[in-house]
Amino acid sequence: MKVYSLGNKAGPTLMLLPGTCCHWKSNFAPVLPLLEPHFHVLCVSYDGFDETEPDTTFPTMEEEAAKIEAYINENLGGHLHAAYGCSLGGSFVGLLAARQNIRLEIGILGSSDLDQASPFVAKLETDIALPLIYPVVRDGRFKSKLLNKKMEKRKQEMPGYVDKFMEIMGGARPYVSLQSCKNQFYSDMITPLPDHWDGPTAIHIFYALKMGEKYRARYAQHYAHPIIHEQDMQHEELLACHPEQWAALVKEICL
Repeated sequence: MKVYSLGNKAGPTLMLLPGTCCHWKSNFAPVLPLLEPHFHVLCVSYDGFDETEPDTTFPTMEEEAAKIEAYINENLGGHLHAAYGCSLGGSFVGLLAARQNIRLEIGILGSSDLDQASPFVAKLETDIALPLIYPVVRDGRFKSKLLNKKMEKRKQEMPGYVDKFMEIMGGARPYVSLQSCKNQFYSDMITPLPDHWDGPTAIHIFYALKMGEKYRARYAQHYAHPIIHEQDMQHEELLACHPEQWAALVKEICL
């Protein structure tokens, strides 16, 4: 795991945690120039997903969370002003808050689905999803011609969004192993978050309404007092397609 330090080191520290199988730089490229004048930005690059560490493999959510905590304890005196997690990154934000091995003032979950399942169901879903997802990570496109045609149709139905979302994933990355993708996908589903958590971290949630009402119920299940910011958008559309609006909201929450 690597952590990239950017921006204004005199400003409050904001940690950015990428989404499922995403590359840190592409994931946050649209917003980094908008954050750097105001924040000391720390971008996490998970084990198995950084081109400078091609021999690493993503372990589990809890093991990776422990590495993030170790970095914060060693380099920031155990105190982090704010953390934003894109999708799966929001699960990391939830873990960092719940484990309380560091002092996190503000946690922001970005369109996170917080999907949890039994080990059996999680393995089944992983085995179904990975043959579809991994070629996109490795080659930048689906292996199936049918899926590529469906993707083109989705681009026509949602102009701009699909292309932007694929951009934040990071394009073709042949150094990422199937095992890293599998471990990340499976581990995210079986790593529990507490219910009705009411700890010292202020939890903000960017809720993309077009994901569906069941996600609002999940946020209410896991957090006693979540501060929900609704957007009439798709999953992480605010980050991918409206970086100025996203950055303005993050600055409103964190500054």
